[in-house]
Amino acid sequence: MSDIRLDGLRKNFGSTEVIKGIDLQIDPGEFVVLVGPSGCGKSTLLNLIAGLETVSDGNIFIGGKRVNDTPPRDRDIAMVFQSYALYPTKTVRNNITFGMVSRNIPKDKQDAAVEEFSTLLQIDHLLSRKPGQLSGGQRQRVAMGRALVRKPDVFLFDEPLSNLDAKLRIEMRTEIKKLHQRLGKTVVYVTHDQIEAMTLASRIAVMDNGHIRQFADPATIYEDPVDLFVASFMGSPSMNILAGQIRRDGDQYFVTTGHPDEAPLDFPLPPAYSDRVRTMDGSNVILGLRPEAIFAAGTELPGESRFIFERPVSVVEPTGPDTMILFRHAGSDVIARVRPEDAMPEGTLFRFEADMEKVKLFDAKTKTRI
Repeated sequence: MSDIRLDGLRKNFGSTEVIKGIDLQIDPGEFVVLVGPSGCGKSTLLNLIAGLETVSDGNIFIGGKRVNDTPPRDRDIAMVFQSYALYPTKTVRNNITFGMVSRNIPKDKQDAAVEEFSTLLQIDHLLSRKPGQLSGGQRQRVAMGRALVRKPDVFLFDEPLSNLDAKLRIEMRTEIKKLHQRLGKTVVYVTHDQIEAMTLASRIAVMDNGHIRQFADPATIYEDPVDLFVASFMGSPSMNILAGQIRRDGDQYFVTTGHPDEAPLDFPLPPAYSDRVRTMDGSNVILGLRPEAIFAAGTELPGESRFIFERPVSVVEPTGPDTMILFRHAGSDVIARVRPEDAMPEGTLFRFEADMEKVKLFDAKTKTRI
């Protein structure tokens, strides 16, 4: 297993800077996911690690060795692409062994590797078929098999599941996680799918505009985002975001939200926030609450910091195990996650309860966490 270290990494395409001074340390055997919106630079960063793009400034180290000028074939990496990149006229076996043949690996070692990894990936019965005879999931397994037989220290995945349907994505996601647990190799995985990132990663690097906003384990990224971008990007449905002002009443602090044409809501801040907002009375802030922190009043165990309020239901979205109820407030759609049996029709006045221990507060100007 090898570690990966990026020091002050930059990449320019002409006058456009795409990667803007990234420092990152990936430990041996980690499964690191690069996640972010389209155009944030995550695939470019992966291509720099792979050697498919040249570095404009900074350094890349793999296994302690500087590899800026090392060709991709000599970096001890294997890459799995979104497009599968299989040879349509070759059989599954020949697709898997193509790289081994070009490196003059003996036939007996080729056969042993094909047997080992085709069994592991459950494609041993497909070895004589061609890619056109395979499903999308089977093709992706072949592409992974071609990478695995190289037995590299580092695997790079570039949105490998984006071409699959929803059911296959879940199945392949599980297979990739099992594969990592079994092999223990260092993995860098690119996706724009937050659920993929949360379920696969040992640590997540949330990228935006060529920067890494936060690099941490999934629980920290979700529960303790460093800024509004990370908070609103991670999670499905995304976090509810409401603009408001800090208001003090005695020892209690509130965030008052709403528009002049509607009754305001005074969200009470839990005691942990008192010291943080003590000098902010009247200041503009942004309040964040995830959908699961807003539910039907009285359906959850009572807590110390609960806020009960009423709003008419505007949209009901059943998802199976949960139902999403949308209501309008402060010019935004706010989503609550309720039990299906608690849902009520559109237009009904609904009694909501918010767990204020789950609130996230952000500075209105800097968008950083308070």
